[in-house]
Amino acid sequence: MSKKAILCVDDEKIILQSLKAQIKKHFGDRYLYEFAESRDEAWEVIEELDEAGIEILVIVSDWLMPNVRGDEFLIEVHQRFPQVITVMLTGQAHEDAIERAKKEANLHRCLHKPWTEQELIETLLSGLEGV
Repeated sequence: MSKKAILCVDDEKIILQSLKAQIKKHFGDRYLYEFAESRDEAWEVIEELDEAGIEILVIVSDWLMPNVRGDEFLIEVHQRFPQVITVMLTGQAHEDAIERAKKEANLHRCLHKPWTEQELIETLLSGLEGV
C-alpha cells in the first residue's frame, strides 16, 4: 500500500465521484485516495492517515461547504501540515478568499467548476513536481 495520499473534500458526492474517477484514471495505484464530505470528516481522515504514518501530499477542497469555507479549512490544514499542497475547487469563491488562501494556506492553485480533467491532472502534477 502507498504511504502517500491525496484527499478530496466536497459536500457533493457527485463531485467527489468525478474527482475520484479522474484522479485514479491518471495516477492508478500510485497513491492512496481519500474522500470527505465535510471539514469534520476531512479532519478525521487526516488524523487517521497521520497516525498510520501516511503522508498527505495534496488536499483538493471545495470552497463553499456547510459550516466552513474552503479557504478557512485549507488555512487550518496549512498551519498543522505546511508541506501539504493545497488546491481549492470552486464555482463561486470570492477573489479575496482565493487571495487569502494563497497567502495563508500557500494555495497552489484554484480550479473553477466545471473543471476539465486536463486542468485537474495538470494542477496535481505541477503540485507534485517537488515531492
